[in-house]
Amino acid sequence: MSAYLIIKANVSNWEKFKRYTDVVPAIVKAHGGEYIVMDGAPDVVEGEDYPGSIVISKWPSKKAANDFWQSKAYKEAIPLREGTGEFKVLLVNGL
Repeated sequence: MSAYLIIKANVSNWEKFKRYTDVVPAIVKAHGGEYIVMDGAPDVVEGEDYPGSIVISKWPSKKAANDFWQSKAYKEAIPLREGTGEFKVLLVNGL
């Protein structure tokens, strides 16, 4: 069953955050993930306004997404985003 990582990001330091975005896409791809949504200004149709970006990646399974998240390569990339904003990450099953 496919799975999706849904990331709500409110980036405050784009210059520093770019170092993170320069390396993570290759790690995502190497673990079988693919980006399907990157929206820096999502339209809020109900609820509170969200001042940030939405990124969604598709994975073959929750295990594949967790393997990426726990990988040595991604663990080494995480410090590149420290101090660059606030991030909320959800992992959900697809249909």
